[in-house]
Amino acid sequence: MAVIHRTALAPTKLELLTSWLPSRPWYRGGAGEPELARSGGFRLDDPRGEVGIEFLVVTDTCGPHPTAYLVPLAYRGAPLDGAEHALVGTMEHGVLGRRWAYDGCHDPVLVAQFVALVEGRVQAQDQNTSHTPDRDVTCSFTGEGPASTDFTATTATDDREGTTLVGRPGAAIRLHRVLRPAEDGSPSLLREAAGHVSGSWSTVDGTRARGLFAVLHTDDRARRDARRGRAS
Repeated sequence: MAVIHRTALAPTKLELLTSWLPSRPWYRGGAGEPELARSGGFRLDDPRGEVGIEFLVVTDTCGPHPTAYLVPLAYRGAPLDGAEHALVGTMEHGVLGRRWAYDGCHDPVLVAQFVALVEGRVQAQDQNTSHTPDRDVTCSFTGEGPASTDFTATTATDDREGTTLVGRPGAAIRLHRVLRPAEDGSPSLLREAAGHVSGSWSTVDGTRARGLFAVLHTDDRARRDARRGRAS
């Protein structure tokens, strides 16, 4: 189960993201520096206990319309070979020492555990409390066979709306980087979707919003749609 250390980070996660977010094609802010606040998220466990896995929701209030972003982060005790392009930054952790924070869409451990979450083989963990499941995160899986075999080799591609994780031909996960609340609090899926993850986050006025975090597709047409940013 996820263990949360009550200690200092330097720089903080929000400080790292303030520099990193504007470099993303899905960032909607203007020319000014982001003004970020933590709005929610959850954690997953690495079975080997080596990689910290967090899906962080942050809200940027620098523009006229606050925007919530989903940012999966993988925390490692050493650099990940071949992932220099995905490095968000490094932090000094009061207990664990130097930590390398990566865009988790490029980290194989995070991707494997996220697929396991979609399949229902693992449970989301509370972001702030050790050994506590986060039952607010809901998932579904209607595909045939284990989806994990589809994502043993994964490429991640960013676009204006989010990130597409492509596994074997016909298998893709569409990660919604820019979060949008479902109108009735119940996210809807495309007919072709084979699974999903949804959750909630805090808005700037103190209410809770709920929407899709990611959608799994397992056919060629859905994968093409996902890569074009049309999956919802």
